[in-house]
Amino acid sequence: MANEQDKEMSDEQQPEEAAAGQAVAPEQTPASVEAAPEPVVEAPEREAQAEQAPAAARAATPAEPVEQLSPKERRRKTRSTHAGSAREPRTPEERQAERDATRRTKAVKRRARRLQERAKRAEHRASTPAAQPLAPVHPPREGAGRVRQGVVVSNKADKTITVRIDVARRHRRYEKIVRSSSTLHAHDESNDAHEGDVVRVIESRPLSRTKRWRLVDVLERAR
Repeated sequence: MANEQDKEMSDEQQPEEAAAGQAVAPEQTPASVEAAPEPVVEAPEREAQAEQAPAAARAATPAEPVEQLSPKERRRKTRSTHAGSAREPRTPEERQAERDATRRTKAVKRRARRLQERAKRAEHRASTPAAQPLAPVHPPREGAGRVRQGVVVSNKADKTITVRIDVARRHRRYEKIVRSSSTLHAHDESNDAHEGDVVRVIESRPLSRTKRWRLVDVLERAR
């Protein structure tokens, strides 16, 4: 009897061990580990992820450039968005009177500002020391200027004559007389000299772009 009972118990334990082996075996194999199902995400977590995704996309996209408006366009836009009540209709006389009042107010303010600026300038001039005279660019010339004698070849310009200076020199080596001439412009204040006159001119300060001489007197009139 005891042997029969032990045999029955062993037969009952074998199916249980086989079932336990079948339940444990898939967990130990690598294929079963790889094919394990993903964890189920609850609904609140999915909603939080869906909300974070658009925010991240907005942060990644660059901000649109702000439109730069000029002051005139900015004022025009402000006036167009103004939602105040309209003014009561006025007659042309009332409009003109309002403009005159505005002009008088601006004139008073402008006069006060100008008086204030003049007072500031006067105060600044009084507090600023007198300016020292500037030194001359060129040192003063000592002695008398050079004097030349020549023939007037043109007096077409106003208060200006063109004088030809004739020069005759003996050559140093060949002892030959070498004649040359040069022209200059001289200032004639009274237009006294005429073409063909023999005149004397003296060196002076620059009177124009080309005039550096001044007429002294007419030595001989043209025939």
